[in-house]
Amino acid sequence: MSTTARTIGRIFLGSSLVFAGVSHLTFARREFQAQVPESLPLDPDVTVLASGVVEVGLGSALLLARKRRRRVGTIAALFFIAVFPGNVSQWMHQRDGFGLDTDMKRFVRLFFQPALVALALWSTRTRR
Repeated sequence: MSTTARTIGRIFLGSSLVFAGVSHLTFARREFQAQVPESLPLDPDVTVLASGVVEVGLGSALLLARKRRRRVGTIAALFFIAVFPGNVSQWMHQRDGFGLDTDMKRFVRLFFQPALVALALWSTRTRR
């Protein structure tokens, strides 16, 4: 794949993370609380706010980092892995959020998380 395709993927992912992070902090706070697993020993709102800050930071780093781009991609991939249990919890406990109002929609969404991990890694690697 070309460097251009990787750059487009990285910009898309970075922009998406910044938007998601801002939405965690503002207009979609309650929606994101549906994804916080009950087993997490933190207040759901605190969890949503903290993950929003992390997403804004990661997204900004994906957009702006040059020298440490590969490291940022690895950290973003690890973040997507870390939040995956929230997606599983939303599916298992049948909690609606973001239009995910059926078991099938919540289940299908689970398959997008590995794609985000792959995009974070792929888009931040240099062509070899």
